[in-house]
This record gives sequence, C-alpha cells and structure tokens, in this order.
Amino acid sequence: MMALMVDPAPLEAPRFEAMRHAMVASQLRTNAVNDPRVVTAMSQVPREVFLPPEQRALAYRDTLLPLGNGRRHDSPLATGRLLTEAELQSSDHVLLVGAAGGYAAALLSPLVASVVALEEEPALVAIARGGLAGAANVELVQGPLNAGWAARGPYDLIVIDGAVEELPQAIVDQVKVGGRIVTGVIDRGVTRLALGRRTEGGFGLADFLDIEVATLPGFEKPRKFTF
Repeated sequence: MMALMVDPAPLEAPRFEAMRHAMVASQLRTNAVNDPRVVTAMSQVPREVFLPPEQRALAYRDTLLPLGNGRRHDSPLATGRLLTEAELQSSDHVLLVGAAGGYAAALLSPLVASVVALEEEPALVAIARGGLAGAANVELVQGPLNAGWAARGPYDLIVIDGAVEELPQAIVDQVKVGGRIVTGVIDRGVTRLALGRRTEGGFGLADFLDIEVATLPGFEKPRKFTF
C-alpha cells in the first residue's frame, strides 16, 4: 500500500481508523463489495485525507458529501461497488474520470498497473495532488471530465466515479476493444451504477444497482426544444 503524504489530524488517527473499519463491516461487506482486494484497499486508505477539511469528520458516512461548486463526493458504497464490478486486473491501465480529491485513485493504485486520474476542479486537484504524492503509478491530470484523456489511451478500464446522463463517444473510444467501463448513470432522474464492455460491434451499458450517485458536470443530454 502506498505511503500517503498528507495527515490532516495525527491525533485523530485512531478515531478515523475505527470509523474506517466500521464502514467496511457495516456498509461494504453487507452490500456485495466482495472483492477482497477492494475491501483491503478500502480498509487501509484514509478517506479523510482526500476530502476538504470541513468534510473530513464525515468521511465514513454512507452519504454523498459536498465538495464545492456543485460537486459532491460519492459514498464509499458506490465507489466500492464500481471497483468490485470492474473486475480489476493487476495489468490494467485505468482512466479515472471524476477523480475529485483522489480517493478512488488511491484505492486503484495498489490494484492495477497504472492510473490516469482526471479532474477539472482546481481546488480538488490540489487536494488530490497532496494525497496522491506517494502513488508512483498514478498520473493526476486536469481537464474537462467529458473529454476523457486520450493522450494516455487506450485504456483497459475506465472508471467514472459519478453519474452521467450521456456517455460521450469520445470517452468510449478511449477504452480498448474488450475493455470495460463502469459508471453511474442518470435515467429519468434515477441514478444507477452500470457496467459495459466494448466489442468490435459497439458498446452498451447494463445497470447493476440502483443507488444515489453524485452527478458529474458536462455529461448532460442535449435538451430538445418544443414550440
């Protein structure tokens, strides 16, 4: 497990550790987060490090957390289920879209070969840069989320840690044929988690869990005009 460079409250470390293990026991293990590698990572990575200071006390609650500018952080369960359904491989080259403060990138780091963590909010990039300083296989990049990061593609896996109304073809094109995409989706106001695999014939998503998921900006469907 990588060494993290930021410790927001050293004297509170035992309290955070206790909350982290309670999260694993009550939120993850009881809700099909059953990949032992994902569970181990989530029991070890200090989620509070990757949040704004005012949200750190709430790091292990089963809820979305505000990050500013309309952004919210996914719940531990939503992120855990995405990573479980992704069927992570140690050889995977991964694009993480919506990296926020870097938590999901920190979870992915010991489980895959390399991670490109894409975030567009400068304040969140700054948090992620501090928390991910010890993760040699994570490249933190800044840019529009809906464009992906073609410069480091193609990817074996794309993880979109948030909900989108529409998945741009530009992002689908960045995953290899045979590669996977896991994401949150918005369907008529309801958010779900979904998994898809790109084939020679195309790409499609299949829902696997109804759950509250943080909405990501820039993925809205074009609105139809009526007269």
